[in-house]
Amino acid sequence: MTTDPLVVFTPSGKRGRFPVGTPVLTAARQLGVDLDSVCGGRGICSKCQITPSYGEFSKHGVTVAPDALSEWNAVEQRYDDKRGLKEGRRLGCQATVQRDVVIDVPPESQVHRQVVRKAAAVRAIEMDPATRLYMVQVDEPDMHIPTGDFERLERALREQWEIPGIRADLSLLSKLQPVLRKGKWQVTVALNKAHDDDVPRVLEIWPGLHEAGLYGLAIDLGSTTIAAHLTDLHNGEVIASSGIMNPQIRFGEDLMSRVSYSMMNPGGDKEMTRAVREAINTLAEEIAKDAGIAPELIVETVIVCNPVMHHLLLGIDPVELGQAPFALATSDSISIDAAEMDITAINTRARIYILPCIAGHVGADSAAVALSEQPGKSDDLVLIIDVGTNAEILLGDKQGVLACSSPTGPAFEGAQISSGQRAAPGAIEAIRIDPVTKEPRFRVIGSDLWSDDPAFAEAVGASGITGICGSGIIEAVAELRMAGLLDENGLMGSAEATGTPRMVAEGRTHSYLIHDSTDEGGPRITVTQGDIRAIQLAKSALYAGAQLLMDARGVDKVDRVVLAGAFGAHISNLHAMVLGMIPDAPLDKVTSAGNAAGTGARIALCNIGARAEIERMVRQINKVETAIEPKFQEHFVAANAIPHKTAPFPELAKITSLPSPNFNTGSGGGGEDGGRRRRRRG
Repeated sequence: MTTDPLVVFTPSGKRGRFPVGTPVLTAARQLGVDLDSVCGGRGICSKCQITPSYGEFSKHGVTVAPDALSEWNAVEQRYDDKRGLKEGRRLGCQATVQRDVVIDVPPESQVHRQVVRKAAAVRAIEMDPATRLYMVQVDEPDMHIPTGDFERLERALREQWEIPGIRADLSLLSKLQPVLRKGKWQVTVALNKAHDDDVPRVLEIWPGLHEAGLYGLAIDLGSTTIAAHLTDLHNGEVIASSGIMNPQIRFGEDLMSRVSYSMMNPGGDKEMTRAVREAINTLAEEIAKDAGIAPELIVETVIVCNPVMHHLLLGIDPVELGQAPFALATSDSISIDAAEMDITAINTRARIYILPCIAGHVGADSAAVALSEQPGKSDDLVLIIDVGTNAEILLGDKQGVLACSSPTGPAFEGAQISSGQRAAPGAIEAIRIDPVTKEPRFRVIGSDLWSDDPAFAEAVGASGITGICGSGIIEAVAELRMAGLLDENGLMGSAEATGTPRMVAEGRTHSYLIHDSTDEGGPRITVTQGDIRAIQLAKSALYAGAQLLMDARGVDKVDRVVLAGAFGAHISNLHAMVLGMIPDAPLDKVTSAGNAAGTGARIALCNIGARAEIERMVRQINKVETAIEPKFQEHFVAANAIPHKTAPFPELAKITSLPSPNFNTGSGGGGEDGGRRRRRRG
C-alpha cells in the first residue's frame, strides 16, 4: 500500500497526508491552515504565496526532495513576469503536492496576521546614546591653507564641541563636499561614539540644522518572533513597535532543530542566515513606513537574541552549539556595520551593537533581561523566567546571580497542539471552566468580551474563532485541573467519570470539547490527551531548570518570581502556579516584566554606559548547564505532575484546593496508560 505524501505547514505546525496532485491551497484549507486566497485559485491575486523548504527535517521526520512540488507552471511564470515573486516563492493554488514537503506560509499570505505580543514597556531610561547630533560651522576652503573639507570638519568639531577626532567611510566622504556647500558651510553631523572606542565615526551629514530627528532600533530576535521598537535617540521615546514571525521556523520550530538542519543540509546555516536578515530588513522597512520617517534616519540598532540565533544572524554555523561543551564562536559583545550584515533597509552607515552572551545556551537575550531587571541588585531572592521556545532563567540577589536555559519547546507558543495556532485574531487566549457545570467560557484575541456575553458573536464575527494560542492552552490545562476533569498525573476522565458530555472519547483517551462550529464550516477546538502531554513536557523542563538554580543556590523557595516575555503579560499568575510552570510563591509576589529582553535592548540603545555595565555583569553571572546536570531528569520527572509530584505548594493551597480525582483506574474513566496497566495485572 502506497502512503500519500506528508505535508507539514509552518509556522502553524499543522500536518496531514494528501494524494499526489493535491494543490497546496487545497491541503491548507483542509487542515485549517491560515493561507489567503481571493481569486478562487486562478493564480491572479497572489495572496496564496508559499515557500517550500528542501532538505532533511529531523524534527518533522521527513526529507524534502527538490521535486516535492510540481514544476513551475505557466500561470506562475505569467504572474512573476507581471508582478514578480520573491525568490523561492510559489503560488499555493498552482503548486501541487508530489512528495513529502515542508511548506512555510509567510506573514503576508496569512488571513489572520500574527500578533507579536512584545509591546514596549514604559521605562525611565537615562539618555546617553552612542549616536548624537552635532551642528557646526566649518571654515571655508582657503588655497593659502591647503586642508581638505573633512579635516576642516574635524577641526570644527574639536573647537566647537571638544571632540578630539573623527573618522568616516568612503560613502560619507563622497557626499561631504556637496552637503557642506549646500549648507553654506553649516552642517549637522550624526556621530557614533562607542563605549569601547575613542574615535567617533560620522554616520550621516545634513546641510544646515537637521530637525527631522535621529532614530535607533531595539530588536528582540527570538526563535519564533522578531520584535522591534523604533526609538527616538534624543529622548528615548518609542515611536513605533512592530513584529513579524521569524522565517527560520520553516527550518525547525526549536533551536536544536535548526542546528540539526544545519548539520544535515550543507549550506543550511547560510539559508537560515539569509532568511533572518531578510526578515529584519522587512521589519525595518515596515516600522519606518508606519512611523512616517525616512529609513536613513535610523542610524543605530541594538539586537538581543539567544546563542543559536546569534550565530545564525552573524553568519556563523551553530553546529558547535548542538553538542557539549556548547562552544560559542564569541561570547563578547559585537559592534559592526549594518551593511556588513546585509541590513540595508536603514542608513547605509548604521551601526549594530549585539549584547554579549552569557554562555553556550544562555544568550544576549538573557543578558538583556539581566540589564532590564537587575537581579544582582535585588535585596530579596528573585527568580526571573523568560518563557519562550527556549526558556531563559535567572536567579539572584546581591549575593550573586545564576543563569540557565531550559528547552521548553514550541508548545507554549501554540505549536504541536491539536487545535493550536500562533497568537492571531480569533485565537482563544483565555478560558474559564465552571467547576460545577464543567462548561467553558473563553475570550479570543481581538475582543475583550467573553463567549457567554450576548454581544460576543457579533464582536468576533470578522475573525471568527480559529483555534487556541499558547496562553489559551496553558489556561485550559490549569482550568481542567481545577475543575476536576484532569488528574494530578495529567489524565483526563471520561464523560461518565466526570459527569460532562464535553469529555469525548478518542480511542483509549479522552478530549475536552471547548468549541464546535463545524456545522458552520468552522473548527472543532478540543484539548486532547496529546496536548496535555505536550504542555506537561514543556512546563516540566521549565520547572526543572528553575529547581536546578535553586539547588545550586541551596534554597527550597524564592522570595518573588518575575515572568518575562509575552507570556508574563498574557497568563494569570494563578494558572501558571496551578500548572506548575513556576515554583510555589505568594501570588502577589509573582509579577510580569513584559518584554524584558526588548526593554534591555532599548536601555543599551539609549545609554552607552549600560553597554559597559552588561559586559561587566555577564562575567559575574554563574552558568548552570541543564544538558549535563544529573539531577535535571529527576526534577523533570517530578514536575510532570500537575502542579508537582512532591513539592507541597503551600502558597497555592492558601488560594485554591485542587480536586484529587484519579482516572488511571479500571472504572472506565482513565487513559491509555491505565488500560495498559490493567492488562498487565490481568
